[in-house]
Amino acid sequence: MKIAILKERRPDEPRVAATPESVKKFKGLGIDVAIESGAGEGASLPDQAYADQGAEIASDAAAAVSGADLVLKVRRPLPEELPNLPKSALLACILDPFRAGEELNALAEAGVGAFAMDLMPRITRAQSMDVLSSQANLAGYKAVIDAAATYGRAFPMMMTPAGRINPAQVLIMGAGVAGLQAIATAKRLGAVVHATDVRPAAKEQVQSLGGKFLAVEDEEFKQAETAGGYAKEMSAEYLKKQAALLAESIPKMDVVITTALIPGRPAPRLVSEEMLRSMKPGSVVVDLAVENGGNVALSQPGEVIDVGGVRILGHRNVPGRLAADASMLYANNLFNFVSLLFDKESKALKVDWDDEIVKGTLVTREGAVVHPALTPAEKGE
Repeated sequence: MKIAILKERRPDEPRVAATPESVKKFKGLGIDVAIESGAGEGASLPDQAYADQGAEIASDAAAAVSGADLVLKVRRPLPEELPNLPKSALLACILDPFRAGEELNALAEAGVGAFAMDLMPRITRAQSMDVLSSQANLAGYKAVIDAAATYGRAFPMMMTPAGRINPAQVLIMGAGVAGLQAIATAKRLGAVVHATDVRPAAKEQVQSLGGKFLAVEDEEFKQAETAGGYAKEMSAEYLKKQAALLAESIPKMDVVITTALIPGRPAPRLVSEEMLRSMKPGSVVVDLAVENGGNVALSQPGEVIDVGGVRILGHRNVPGRLAADASMLYANNLFNFVSLLFDKESKALKVDWDDEIVKGTLVTREGAVVHPALTPAEKGE
């Protein structure tokens, strides 16, 4: 069996789908690995580090995928990459299928069997393969570091002979994986941390990290979580009540970090322009959902916007801003996923198409889009 690791071609993507350590693990299973030259440069991983672990260094993408059974990438292939992908091979990457548009159909038409690592089921045995969690954890940490670097004051309280510096007031909106790491990081930096989320289970998690929980806790709030652990889309009435609560709280905050996402839907708008203009000059807002439509009014992907002295950070691909660690975690996620597809006795791919993890992540197969969340329902169903 052969695995091909391709260099990422999207301009904002420094991560790589394998590290020298994951190559070593693949080789230990008897799997051959070919990596396109330069694939690890964005994550400070030179070709020689891969070669030292037994990887073949391929001169280009075509050479890397030649004879490959499985192709591993970080992001969905660009249309111009599709001719290089052999129809007999499977592909695993962060597919972002709900925003792929025609690129998804093109992938299907190319005959590629593609797994979306970002559709990994939230079940216990898939935790080690959960790409969204591994990358969101880093995004939450980096959001706080970026905010602290932009904020013109110190985070912790300091008592000095010249006077007292009050601690920063930080609000984390969304207490999923990214939000919880943001809470923990802001607390470590000495801030007073507040957090809000529509899921009841988040209250105890926030408080366990030393955060102060902020939410409208009515009957709708008590039922605001799906069986898979994701936030449900809330009613207009609830959002109005929550917005009123936030409108009272946000002017008191020095830093606001938003992390709210709903799978398959645009990011919910949490911070209005009016709220932004109510904040003190020098305050910082970080929108981690900016690439999915944004939680914050006026935020723009890839830009820092100034609104009356309040700076809104809309960095793209925040996990990629920690490319070495993000690549390591992602490569481990992929190794665990590939291990599920690999038969150690025959040393070949042996996919159980009825496995819950396989069915949950398989998006295209045999020329068609096959994932139920991405295909229109049959008439009469």
